[in-house]
Amino acid sequence: MQETLRLTEIFHSLQGESSSVGIPTVFIRLTGCPLRCQYCDTAYAFSGGKLTAIDAIIQQVKTYECPYICVTGGEPLAQPNCHKLLNMLCDLGYHVSLETSGAIDIQPVDNRVRVIMDLKTPDSKECDKNRYDNIEHLKPLDEVKFVLCSQDDYRWAKEMMKTYALDKRCHVLFSPSYTELKPQTLADWIVEDKLPVRFQLQLHKILWNDAPGH
Repeated sequence: MQETLRLTEIFHSLQGESSSVGIPTVFIRLTGCPLRCQYCDTAYAFSGGKLTAIDAIIQQVKTYECPYICVTGGEPLAQPNCHKLLNMLCDLGYHVSLETSGAIDIQPVDNRVRVIMDLKTPDSKECDKNRYDNIEHLKPLDEVKFVLCSQDDYRWAKEMMKTYALDKRCHVLFSPSYTELKPQTLADWIVEDKLPVRFQLQLHKILWNDAPGH
């Protein structure tokens, strides 16, 4: 029997976030997520999708002739077979990144994969789902992302950085929640506090206003 994953979509676009922003990338969006962050912009991936053989996913990815792959969701690690997909993509020589909420154990993730892990802030309404033991498994090439909704979130994120010495472990990204925190305000806070983080905006929202397939 072929191993399968529940798949929402595969599409080719520019990476809109992380340190790879702007690089043409194939996105594999898996279905399902145990979290319900109040600002989520991919709620359409919570359910539905199509049960798809992993081999078929790989074959579709190959048609784009693109070396960069991002496995995202939803929460991709909610499907155990995600690890099989990640391993196969790495074996084929792709540059593979994984976007994960941090609510599921990342230790089994292939070491060749660049993990982009959220730490959910209090204003996300899912802060209690954070698995802080995941921080111990972050590699220097990995990234921790904070989506910030308010100054309280910003202060909380600074405290997390200090508590876990995050900037010494991996890259740290601060991003304003699209409709809740003005980008300039967050940028000013970061500069004023001299934080060793990367400020980021979601490029896909600026270019395509979150249109499907981008």
